[in-house]
Amino acid sequence: MREKEPIYLGNRIHLIDGFDMGIPARTGTYVIDEEALTLVETGPSPSIKYVKKGLTSLGFSLNDVKYIIVTHIHLDHSGGAGVLLKDCPNATVVVHPRGARHLVDPKKLAAGARAVYGDSFEELFEPILPIPEDRLLIKGEGDTLQIGTNCTLEFMDTPGHSRHHFSIFDPLSNGIFVGDTVGVYYKQLAREGIDLFLPSTSPNHFDPDAMHTSIERIRNMNVDKIYYGHFGMTDKVNLALNQASKWIDEYVELGEQAIEEGKGYDELSERMLQRVRSYLKTLHVSDKHDVYVILNLDMKVCALGLIDYFQKLKRQ
Repeated sequence: MREKEPIYLGNRIHLIDGFDMGIPARTGTYVIDEEALTLVETGPSPSIKYVKKGLTSLGFSLNDVKYIIVTHIHLDHSGGAGVLLKDCPNATVVVHPRGARHLVDPKKLAAGARAVYGDSFEELFEPILPIPEDRLLIKGEGDTLQIGTNCTLEFMDTPGHSRHHFSIFDPLSNGIFVGDTVGVYYKQLAREGIDLFLPSTSPNHFDPDAMHTSIERIRNMNVDKIYYGHFGMTDKVNLALNQASKWIDEYVELGEQAIEEGKGYDELSERMLQRVRSYLKTLHVSDKHDVYVILNLDMKVCALGLIDYFQKLKRQ
């Protein structure tokens, strides 16, 4: 695989491609070049070799890393934290209050991902190393973290994708690191001038009302930039938030129809994919575009989350 140099995004922030699932521009690690060198997201463990090489190319050593922030504990965002931390002797992992215990003991987290990814789990995520409690720093709603003389990051609780999710406001860029809470940015299309932002409704905490609320909170902040877990930065903030909000409602509508008809997640994921495909056809995107490698997988995982959400509603 041909590795890419870290991408400079301005405002002393770089992005290292983690090649999650062997796919470029799928997940990445943000590097905030401050007095306390700070990383946002690690990706899964197989991505850590790319993170390390990226840091070296930027002129940093692993000893320089002071904070490793994970927006939430899904393995494609935090799974590599234990592996990376092992080689970063001066680093602390920053996590949401609801996520801390799962980083200390990741067995339940791993079991949940194994149920979704099946036989691919080991290749995609192993090894998953526990993180010692004394190397965790818990941050929740309204908390801050000073990483430089003139830079204090601000944390805000942003559920919807998961209940263990925060977003991080960076005042120097007037930008916000959002993990998955306002969706996925498909950079494969952005290279061709097409901006596609879709919500991530993966199991098992998806909540459309909470996701809408988080989107509106971020909209009201008037940020200039959004930094996505998948993948990269956009300065088209209103467009991004509007699209995510619209597609949440479309996904929920499709989910309701599938449940009423007694259909399972396979049928739902196909309907979701066809809805997105129909939209992209209006933008003259070929059915053979490489973005569909990711969209096929994303719709399957999102359909699982929607089915799980409606099943929980029935039990209430």
